[in-house]
Amino acid sequence: MILTTSPSITQKEIDYVTDAITNGHGEHWGDYVKRFEKSFAEYIGVKHAMTTSSCTGALHLALVALGIGEGDEVIVPDMSWIATASVVRYVGATPIFVDVLRDSWCIDPHSIEKHITTRTKAIMPVHLYGQPSDMESIMNLAKQYGLKVIEDAAPSVGSTFKGRKTGSFGNVSGFSFQGAKILSTGEGGMIVTDDSELFSKIKHFAEHGRSSNGFDISDIGFKYKMSNLQAAWGCAQLERIDELVEKKRITYRWYQEELSGIDGLSINKESNGIECPIYWMTSIVLSKEFGLSRDQLMLKLKDKGVDTRPFFPPMSSFRMFKSVYNPVAIYMGANGINLPSGHDLTRDEVFYVCECIKNILEIK
Repeated sequence: MILTTSPSITQKEIDYVTDAITNGHGEHWGDYVKRFEKSFAEYIGVKHAMTTSSCTGALHLALVALGIGEGDEVIVPDMSWIATASVVRYVGATPIFVDVLRDSWCIDPHSIEKHITTRTKAIMPVHLYGQPSDMESIMNLAKQYGLKVIEDAAPSVGSTFKGRKTGSFGNVSGFSFQGAKILSTGEGGMIVTDDSELFSKIKHFAEHGRSSNGFDISDIGFKYKMSNLQAAWGCAQLERIDELVEKKRITYRWYQEELSGIDGLSINKESNGIECPIYWMTSIVLSKEFGLSRDQLMLKLKDKGVDTRPFFPPMSSFRMFKSVYNPVAIYMGANGINLPSGHDLTRDEVFYVCECIKNILEIK
């Protein structure tokens, strides 16, 4: 089976984790955590970074530290992994689902503005599948209406918008290092910000709401820590990040050579110098009737040894939320496919995947 994605592990990762197991005790228990945080902040171009157990934990801490809660609204794109909306509900606020753009699959700035009310406190753009959101328009809206911006940068380590890394625009941002991500620690995440006062609050809530003086607890807090072992893995991955990003872009170009220009089938939006994605998941969208559905295509690909993944369905379609009609998110959720995009994918494997797609769809 040609898998959808998998992490890239070399001897460097093994050596770092082995060192953490062997020597990461006592006064050295957090050496790799500190190193990972410092290096990651420098890479993204922000002042502060703190490791977490997941991007979900990072986004939850961001909302808590910003004081968002009961009665507040947070605008989110309707197409994302459920964590984007779940964390808003964690703090008692309401996620407001807005539509996405047809080309980038990210939140539509025009749709954002239509949904701003007196209860709106923040916008949470998602850089979906490594495609950067239009951060210039989003930050302008936030400034105009006095809103906070929390970037869900989970799958976008290495993506840039106008030369700046995703995660460096908002008041605070969260990244994911889950096993399928371009930079992996198995599970894990990072919260980043340029705001020193906000970072102090984040650290406070991340330490069970305790003060710096031991066991003086002043607030209900949380525990979203990353282990030193995971951070060692992360340090090795971050040292290889340019290599990892470049391989994703090479893989995308292979797919583009085989699948671009096919009527009724579109592929990720290509870098235009303004939005520069990492193509974490090279993906296609069926935009015409080929005689079979997206799900039927995926089943036929599976029979040929090709693993794929559907686009996220609109979050507003889940029973715990109020249903809304966002036509682009609905369309993309029903017709988008993530193709195999693992680091070790070969040119021949990509060619095989593309030939399978064209044969099944009867594309000449």
